[in-house]
Amino acid sequence: MALIVQKYGGTSVGDPDRIKRVAERVIRTKEGGHRVAVVVSAMAGETNRLVALVQQMAEAPDEREMDVILSTGEQVTIGLLAIALKARGHGAKSFTGSQVRILTDSAFTKARIQKIDDKAIHEALARDEVVVVAGFQGIDEHGNITTLGRGGSDTSAVALAAALGADVCEIYTDVDGVYTTDPNIVPTARKLDRVSYDEMLEMASLGAKVLQTRSVLFAKKYNVPIHVRSSFNESEGTLVTREEDIMEALVVSGVTYNRDEAKITVVGVPDQPGVAAKLFGPITARNIVIDMIVQNVGTDGRTDLTFTVPKTDFKKSLEIVQASAGELKARTVLSDDRIAKVSIIGMGMKNHAGVASRMFELLACEGINIQMISTSEIKVSCVIEDKYTELAVRALHDGFGMGKEAVRVEKLP
Repeated sequence: MALIVQKYGGTSVGDPDRIKRVAERVIRTKEGGHRVAVVVSAMAGETNRLVALVQQMAEAPDEREMDVILSTGEQVTIGLLAIALKARGHGAKSFTGSQVRILTDSAFTKARIQKIDDKAIHEALARDEVVVVAGFQGIDEHGNITTLGRGGSDTSAVALAAALGADVCEIYTDVDGVYTTDPNIVPTARKLDRVSYDEMLEMASLGAKVLQTRSVLFAKKYNVPIHVRSSFNESEGTLVTREEDIMEALVVSGVTYNRDEAKITVVGVPDQPGVAAKLFGPITARNIVIDMIVQNVGTDGRTDLTFTVPKTDFKKSLEIVQASAGELKARTVLSDDRIAKVSIIGMGMKNHAGVASRMFELLACEGINIQMISTSEIKVSCVIEDKYTELAVRALHDGFGMGKEAVRVEKLP
């Protein structure tokens, strides 16, 4: 008997009929002899509706009260699913994040899980009940409702699987696995049978929408296998697992893109110790994540600092930077929210030279200028003009031979 955690996203529970289909899939799993805990998101579009309501009250709403409102979407879904399961003769019990006691910090709208009290869940499982848990939410040490940010239900599911010692965490969504790139842009994109935690972590952080970054971090830390599957068919999906469980690594296994970033450049700050800390300190103090950073040191004792931030934090970041630039006696501040980041990812990069230069050649052949570059052991990212995003993705996918008929290669072309 396995313990399986299943997570269903907003499209999977988008209306009552889909919730009934989820109940039937859960029952099939349970009748297969397994214990099942289910984590669900709000119904498709519900969180956006709640955000719109909040924005009608204030341009900059109180984040604690915002979490009180946003958490209600999942509460509706867990109740409906539990009712659907009971109507079919199966024991079920729903839990909000606070009822489970998913303890988080107090960073409202983007809280982080610190601890999960699994006692109530184990008691329900021991009674042969299906446990239905609200994703995306928790409670801080002061009893305040918190939410985990967009995509937080993935994190809830994997964290719950880790706390329960589950055999696998199945993530059900509207796609049937992890693809080499977005099939909407490249029709020849292939579904991957397996990817490593590190590859999936890079894909998630670089724009792939299949899994949320923090969920992959939890999975890697606690060695929780994730099976990404479709809610709408029975096909096998993609297993996210340890690198050593993958027989053979592709040089490049995926191409991702992210249009949700903006670029800020501080021109002509003094080239002296402490400048970067003074510039970035106030930004990070506001819980804004800085991604790529490039520093260009001039010959006149001054330097230019360019960095990217999430587009949702662009205006806030720009205001902070403009205030800091005056204190640092910078010449000016430039900004651009019409950029995109394209990236290639693959465990095989560790053992192959020339991957980055091949990427630069492929972009150059399409007349695409590179504004910023960032690399790690298994990825290369380039910032380009947003209008070239789809062209860049297609060129890289084809150039590295990742189409449906692609094979694992020993060296680059």
